[in-house]
Amino acid sequence: MALFAISCVDRPGSLSLRMATREAHLAYANGGQAYVRVKMGGPYLDEQGNMAGSLLIVEAPDRQAVEQFTKDDPYVKAGLFQTVEVRPYRITVGPPL
Repeated sequence: MALFAISCVDRPGSLSLRMATREAHLAYANGGQAYVRVKMGGPYLDEQGNMAGSLLIVEAPDRQAVEQFTKDDPYVKAGLFQTVEVRPYRITVGPPL
């Protein structure tokens, strides 16, 4: 198993779409899929303090599993994100997840 960071930036003016799909996204992220486990996550905030993106740290067997997990996210299916980036990740500061 390896850690990956999923970094997503919302499309401009999409806060209402985020709020409309938030419960489905949270249920999905907290669902404990067999192939990907969310270790921590939360929204990016804009200058006004509104949610404007997402950062998830996940544990998965490989990048392909993370890519599939990302594609199945209700936020992605709803077209919320302007960008989605998946990168391998390693903890070097702070407690282990």
